[in-house]
Amino acid sequence: MITVRFNILDIKPGYRILDIGCGPGRHISAAYEYEKVTAIGADLSHEDLQQGVKRLQFHDHLGAHKGGSWAFTMADITNLPFADDSFDVVLCSEVMEHIPTDDVAAKEILRVLKPGHNLVVTVPRFWPEKICWLLSDEYFNANMGHVRIYKKKPLVKLIEKQGATYWNAHHAHSIHAPYWWLKCLVGPTRTDHWAVNLYKRFLEWDILSQPKITKFMDRLLNPVMGKSLVVYFTKDK
Repeated sequence: MITVRFNILDIKPGYRILDIGCGPGRHISAAYEYEKVTAIGADLSHEDLQQGVKRLQFHDHLGAHKGGSWAFTMADITNLPFADDSFDVVLCSEVMEHIPTDDVAAKEILRVLKPGHNLVVTVPRFWPEKICWLLSDEYFNANMGHVRIYKKKPLVKLIEKQGATYWNAHHAHSIHAPYWWLKCLVGPTRTDHWAVNLYKRFLEWDILSQPKITKFMDRLLNPVMGKSLVVYFTKDK
């Protein structure tokens, strides 16, 4: 499930790409398919990092890359272990909503990005996320907790304040929104509800099979109910 539109990032051979809060490596896997890139995934979850390693090892086994390299490291977004201006692209997907000091996180992700290069930040969209909060008091405490809900303008202001310029945005994963509403309705940590499990199997089938009909539905509905807000910036020179 790829949230970022890599095709608009102008990724060149030899680029160093950081995904902070990489989880099990979905975006790093996509980045690794570009020619001779170095793809770095960073996260606080040791379990997710292990899954990411296995995913990229599988890519290597299949030869699903173009001569690049990859690595994973445990890191805190508010204190990144990288030098200034280290990366050509930085991705930060579904992380900022977890961070109490989001201004510190914004400063750090821009610190490690080269001037004139691109940052992509994704967060849960305001109104689908608000429904989750209204349906379940437990939701925003699950999975390390959500401490805020972003609207687009405050998020753009937060990043631009640290020295970047906004240039594009879109929404993604509309067909995933009802799944989270359903989970919140029955209990976000429950794994035994038939309706939730049925919808989860549908989403897994969609991700693996990528049928044209669900792609069309997702694109059609994204402007209205896309679960994620995806915002693109360029670091000021």
